[in-house]
Amino acid sequence: CDLFFSLRRGVITSDNQVKNIEMSLYKSAQFSINLNQKTWHIISAYSTAVTKKSQAQAQRNVTDVGKSLACKGFLRSHKPYYPPRDVPDKVRSICNNLKISFASDYKLENLEEKFKFLDACFRDFQHSVPNSQVHELQSIGDVVKFYETSVNTTVPYDALKNAKLPENLHIQHDYLRFNPDTDSMFNGQTAFPKSSTLVTGLKYRGKYEGYNAKRSWP
Repeated sequence: CDLFFSLRRGVITSDNQVKNIEMSLYKSAQFSINLNQKTWHIISAYSTAVTKKSQAQAQRNVTDVGKSLACKGFLRSHKPYYPPRDVPDKVRSICNNLKISFASDYKLENLEEKFKFLDACFRDFQHSVPNSQVHELQSIGDVVKFYETSVNTTVPYDALKNAKLPENLHIQHDYLRFNPDTDSMFNGQTAFPKSSTLVTGLKYRGKYEGYNAKRSWP
């Protein structure tokens, strides 16, 4: 810009002045290029750091969710399974029908072979392998161990019904719901005359009876 205005005004009288102006313009251009490169490096480094941090955060969250699900395993809807005594004999018979080695260390590396084998075991034992455990069954020995393990679907709270408790501990398994029509302790008198007892759960509507209190208003 300085060179342009100087040429228009006729201020420049020698070649040295032109060279000095050209050198100043060259230095300013180099400075702007270096500044842009440094800025780009800073931006790229910052974005890379943010990406690594977000990935680490996501990995921690998945691990925490896995631990949470493992602690709530009894809440899942599984069918109870009680293994028969002749599990190894049945697995050997299935291996003979499919022409598979019954050696406990035989690896089920062929996916098609593994699918046919587990499908035959399901038909014989009437107990399927959950999707989350298919990768754990890598050999014939793993399959035998899986079908020798019983599955108990009883919730720990319900298991206390058959447990031997201390004499000073009593657990009331069923709810006590007030109903003035069937109450025999207080002759139908309630401390909350205008409060209804509502059974909102679909599972317990047929088990427990609700009560709609009579209200004068509204």
